[in-house]
Amino acid sequence: MTTLVILAIFILPACHAPSGAPDAATDSPAAKRRALPMFKRNPEFRAQVKKEPVDEYRVRTDNSLNEMYFSVRLYETPATMKYLVKMEFEGITGEDTIKLPDMGTPPHPVLQKGPEKYSCIIGLLDNAKNFRELKKVYVTDKGQELKITTLKHYMVTEDYRLVNQ
Repeated sequence: MTTLVILAIFILPACHAPSGAPDAATDSPAAKRRALPMFKRNPEFRAQVKKEPVDEYRVRTDNSLNEMYFSVRLYETPATMKYLVKMEFEGITGEDTIKLPDMGTPPHPVLQKGPEKYSCIIGLLDNAKNFRELKKVYVTDKGQELKITTLKHYMVTEDYRLVNQ
């Protein structure tokens, strides 16, 4: 019995943190963050899909015989965060689908001029209206191929920041 009492005297206080020690719940980084509102996701599907392009980039080519263009067009799809990309260069065509990260606001895809003569950067405007590049559409140096390549991936963190992946 005395052994049990002696064990209880030494073991029970060891199970509790001293009153002067910081509590794990208040000392963690999560406790220092401000309370954020519940994240509202965009609906999975659109109620109405527009037939006309959301955005278009177009530049006339050097073909002197015909009026031809390098063009990139973005179209809505039934899925809210996905867009269809239609590309064309002097009769060469292609399609791809891009997926935008869900930042809790309606998606805003944007097309901008790329670094080469026949290139276009597909991106999006984040919640602070900053352009974020996603993909690049371009024509190879010899003008024989129309290509699309991924430049960056993004994800939304728990504190609603868009970060490179």
